Amino acid sequence: MSSSNTPRLSRRGFAFGMAGLTLTAACGNGVGNTNAATIDARVDATLNEMYSKYPNTVEIANKANGMLVMPLITEAGFIFGGAYGQGALRIQGATVDYYSAVSGSAGLQIGAQQYAHVLFFMTEDALNDFRRSSGWTAGADIGYVVDATGDSLSTDTTQLRKPVLAAVFGQAGLKFGATVEGTKYTRIIP
Repeated sequence: MSSSNTPRLSRRGFAFGMAGLTLTAACGNGVGNTNAATIDARVDATLNEMYSKYPNTVEIANKANGMLVMPLITEAGFIFGGAYGQGALRIQGATVDYYSAVSGSAGLQIGAQQYAHVLFFMTEDALNDFRRSSGWTAGADIGYVVDATGDSLSTDTTQLRKPVLAAVFGQAGLKFGATVEGTKYTRIIP
């Protein structure tokens, strides 16, 4: 008879091993990573680009109660499409929260593009509604200060009375016409 010295895993050993593995996996919550710093750096670069290309947005930013800056939205579609990006909500120049943007579409479409957009919350109520919602969706009542072709639009007093204004710019890719309508924004921990 031969005896083997191979260790056998007992039920207790298996249970402790699984508990340890579960605890280790739960620790991967992103604490101590640099994702927030990366998003903030991209937000700063996006704002600098917007202010230099579209000087009318400086005045709007100064009047806004808050701005949601999405530095890079990637959109692709072939009949069905989708878009995703991450950004930061800034109030008085300071980042207060991080958000993701998701949208989907269906119809005659093909291609991909990337772009940036900034939402200006012109009233305290609009900003509070955005921050209180569990998933705020941009509607057709948004006014555009930079349109989908990258042209700067007038910022007359009628335009500035809208509760939310948007600037869509920096488009690159093979798909044309970017808007924020139908985009859902959700608070994240980067």
